[in-house]
Amino acid sequence: MTMRHRSVGSPDATRAVDWEQRIDFAQLRRDRLDRAKASLDSSELGAVLMFDPNNIRYVTSTHIGEWARDKNARFALLPRGADPILWDFGSAARHHQLFAPWLPPENFRAGVAPMRGAMPVETGIPDRLGKRIADELREHGLADEPLGVDMADLVTIEALQRAGLHITDGSQVLLDARKIKTTQEIALLDQSAGLVDAVYDEIYRMLRPGIYEHEIVARAHQLLFEMGSEHVEAVNAVSGDRCNPHPHVFSDRLLRPGDQAFFDIIHSFMGYRTCYYRTFNVGGVNAAQLDAYKQCREWLDAAIALVRPGMTTDKIAEVWPTAAELGFPDEETCFGLQFGHGIGVGLYESPMISRVHSLDNPVPLEEGMVFALETYCAATDGRSAARIEEEVVVTATGCDVITRFPAEELLVAGRTYVRGADLIADADDGRRDGAAALAGAVAASAVVKPAGVTR
Repeated sequence: MTMRHRSVGSPDATRAVDWEQRIDFAQLRRDRLDRAKASLDSSELGAVLMFDPNNIRYVTSTHIGEWARDKNARFALLPRGADPILWDFGSAARHHQLFAPWLPPENFRAGVAPMRGAMPVETGIPDRLGKRIADELREHGLADEPLGVDMADLVTIEALQRAGLHITDGSQVLLDARKIKTTQEIALLDQSAGLVDAVYDEIYRMLRPGIYEHEIVARAHQLLFEMGSEHVEAVNAVSGDRCNPHPHVFSDRLLRPGDQAFFDIIHSFMGYRTCYYRTFNVGGVNAAQLDAYKQCREWLDAAIALVRPGMTTDKIAEVWPTAAELGFPDEETCFGLQFGHGIGVGLYESPMISRVHSLDNPVPLEEGMVFALETYCAATDGRSAARIEEEVVVTATGCDVITRFPAEELLVAGRTYVRGADLIADADDGRRDGAAALAGAVAASAVVKPAGVTR
């Protein structure tokens, strides 16, 4: 008997229990911090100063809600050879001291940042931050070492420079740490994708003429939050004439019979994200739409078939069509239509795969990488298009696909329409209610059957 390897007792269960090991969050915290420290040790930096909430969460395992995502209000310092120090809103810092025992309480401190320039130089806040970081580095004997910063506004950068610090890029240290996912991270990424599986089942049920794109977006948000999502970054809903060119945003458009429609769901569960496209047809399909879907699927499957340790990203990009074949003047103009990107606590991580850069700058795939592969094909009817995306985990022998809603074939949703003539009973059965003929007509109206998820 064979059994699929798993690291948790009941995958996709959302509660902790006493009778089996599920997600081991203590192990997750230790592994992430160990990877960050190892990446810093292998760099030329003395410390990394973090404002990116994804990096702060990865290193400190703290989180105060998505409202803080674009504020640059929290900041954390990871010095070489030491634990991270986090400056946060005072009440949040106190909460961490009480309920985040994986770091020393004194490493959680109250602090105010320039907040993308909202606190300008005149307030004294930027220079206070600069002095605070310089003092910490001197205390750790790192004042003369380069300080990596993952992202910051110019007000903050200039304040750090006035404090006498040598500022350089620190984002690559953290991206390198996040490149290979731990066992616990992969389990969370799988579970995050599972929530979207359920949302696509609901979307399929909703699709019919008379539904608005924004209604689908609203229901997707509702269902994700009901199932435990902590952040819905985006739900793209694109239908009908809006499919080509891809606008990357939903609208208030009303769905109509025969529309092709594609969706992208980007959300975060326990800090781990999805990027997950599916395409459907509403109430019917034409040959151009079906051909576009088949081609889109073929491009995607060709890329997935190559995923294994040691494969390089240029080989994946090579199986996708050139800009000229797609009718674009150059690769940058069609960037993102055939695309791959690492996924984890951030939406874009290593490896990144495209014909813009991968052909000349390939990187090898490694076991434990998790990334999304997405393809797009415009239909010859001039209005429709197909967009499909799968998330893959690189395994020792190939890859596992963790996005499981069926997408091998184009699914047609919406009402089933039956001709009146089909309700007339066959002359042979002598019935007047048309039941037998109706059953046959309904069966014949199915353009495609949902495909299995085995790859």
